[in-house]
Amino acid sequence: MLTDLLARYDAEMRRDPPLTQGLEATRVGGLVRLSEPYNCIVYSDLSEADAEAQVGAEVAHMRATGGVLEWKVHGHDRPGDLPRILERHGFVSEPEETLLVRALDESLLGRADPGLSIRTVTTAGDVDDFLRAVEAAFGHPFGHDAALLLADIGAGVASAHVAYVDGVPVAAGRLEMPPGRSFAGLYTGGVAPAYRGRGLYGALVQSRAREAAARGYGYVITEALETSRPILERLGFAPLTTVQGWVLEAPASEG
Repeated sequence: MLTDLLARYDAEMRRDPPLTQGLEATRVGGLVRLSEPYNCIVYSDLSEADAEAQVGAEVAHMRATGGVLEWKVHGHDRPGDLPRILERHGFVSEPEETLLVRALDESLLGRADPGLSIRTVTTAGDVDDFLRAVEAAFGHPFGHDAALLLADIGAGVASAHVAYVDGVPVAAGRLEMPPGRSFAGLYTGGVAPAYRGRGLYGALVQSRAREAAARGYGYVITEALETSRPILERLGFAPLTTVQGWVLEAPASEG
């Protein structure tokens, strides 16, 4: 079952990635590269014979165009030593995460807790609350363009949920809903430190899951650090594979 889900995930989300506003997908050999507004290799299936050359070609392309390139390496990607090749070419690793999946069934959806105040973002003012909650949860600002998030919400391909305590936004989570796919994605989920242990994280997972189910998705996926993985597994999420970002920045130009 999980093997079949991983194959479906690769086919729907990596080999033919859903594209939000401004993103373009380019297929080069065994790679799929996203570009604008950010550059990312989202799929790689390389042979041992050509991996070194293809990584080198991507590095040369990035240096010619400038910016930052992220290479998302999944635990089942070929070749097995791809991380070491990336490291030799100057890529720097980010923390490893686990890709988790959960079927959208009644055991997850349940009913909303009437004692919790969770609202979905619909206006620019709501986005401000979302940004406040994200910064309180993670200790740094939201890492994406808030205007693009609001545009995606307007287009129906994303939503954002905010949890309030005494009228203060203290927790938030984002839901991505790519059209024509089986999987909706849970991202940017976090709770301000002073409000942890109250069930807000799990409630935000369920709130977004209910919306995904209402929109016809069969599964939700998320990439979890070890801090949130136990909570998600208690909610019935199962690991599919690992995910690790490897980042390369173009050298600063000389002046």
